[in-house]
Amino acid sequence: MDVPDHEVGVALEEAIGGAAAPLIDDRLARRNARVLAAAQALSGGNSALIFSTGSIIGAVLAPDPGLATVPLSAFVMGMWVGTLPVGAIARRFGRRTAFETGAACGVITGLLCAYAVLRGSFLLFSLGTFIGGLYAAAHQSYRFAAADTASETFRPTAISTVLAGGIFAAFVGPELVIFTKDLWPPYLFAASYLAQAAVALLAAVVLTLVRIPRGRPGSVAKTARPLVEIAGEPRFVVAMVCGVASYGLMNLIMTSAPLAMVTCNHSVTDAALGIQWHIIAMYAPSFFTGALIRRFGVERVVAAGLLLMLASGAIAISGTGLAQFWGALIVLGIAWNCGFVGATTMVTQCHRPEERTKVQAFNDFVIFGSMAIGSFSSGRLLASFGWDAVNEVILPVVLVAAGLLGWLVLRERWRFA
Repeated sequence: MDVPDHEVGVALEEAIGGAAAPLIDDRLARRNARVLAAAQALSGGNSALIFSTGSIIGAVLAPDPGLATVPLSAFVMGMWVGTLPVGAIARRFGRRTAFETGAACGVITGLLCAYAVLRGSFLLFSLGTFIGGLYAAAHQSYRFAAADTASETFRPTAISTVLAGGIFAAFVGPELVIFTKDLWPPYLFAASYLAQAAVALLAAVVLTLVRIPRGRPGSVAKTARPLVEIAGEPRFVVAMVCGVASYGLMNLIMTSAPLAMVTCNHSVTDAALGIQWHIIAMYAPSFFTGALIRRFGVERVVAAGLLLMLASGAIAISGTGLAQFWGALIVLGIAWNCGFVGATTMVTQCHRPEERTKVQAFNDFVIFGSMAIGSFSSGRLLASFGWDAVNEVILPVVLVAAGLLGWLVLRERWRFA
């Protein structure tokens, strides 16, 4: 008896865990990775602009110097709050809808922050950066989307290709600051945020080119494990901890760095360029990180990132000259790339295809939640104890993450011995 083609397709989808689990297609994964890398280059300009200017604008508008980094903390809070809705939208309407919704938040961010600068409103500016965090939550998930149809071998390369787009974000954000900061006197940075709104609109256009197969949500529940079961797996726990260490520490340092540089008599341009070099260092290794993971293993790459994090702290504590600030930020960026790409790859090894959106959203929720805590404490830590104290936090966090990573490696060796 002949079976209609569409019924064969449904049967195949159910056999592999539901249509939410797309077939492996490295050609499609490679195409999507390139499109998402271009979108990352534009979307990442939002984060670079906010981190370059947020604490400086905050110091001018805030009623208390200790609140100067609150706009950056609001941005991170937006990333945290936005992770679960982004995952829910992706499950219900598809990845691209989630991404376009994020891009709309990016446009609103630029317009609202520009208006806040004109009005001199600290509250409105913080609200604008919070919405910018929602945008960041969407574009942070680009890395997972590129891996949706990738084979296990190609997955690290797909993830790192998307993050490589951040190299151009390193130029988009800071260059917006440098070339537009004085275009609307006396409102410093107002024109920068208007330009950022235009860039977010362009990113929305690029995202229309993404092609990610969607499936029937009804079949997912048949095979998907409960989140609590997945979250209890040792490999997933260690992946999250290493992700928290890599992203949380990077954010803690980057949040304070521009204000610390200005406080140490360096110029706004020096601060913006420091963030620019930092972001270049964050994303430039992405051209090689996937290959390094395949060659040496994901655990070794994550361990290298943690060691580089310690080196960054040592450089920062060694002095407050421009060379120390920039050197610490550059090493910090490389450390983040190794640690975060590696941790992301570990997460993709812990879930089935039909479980991916909820597991990935939960992972980012935990990571960005820890970032929010660190970001809110960053300004007060800097104001009360200084730049050295901010960097001294690195040591205990890295020791915990490295200890757990070492335990996981030994556990798996014993398990498969």
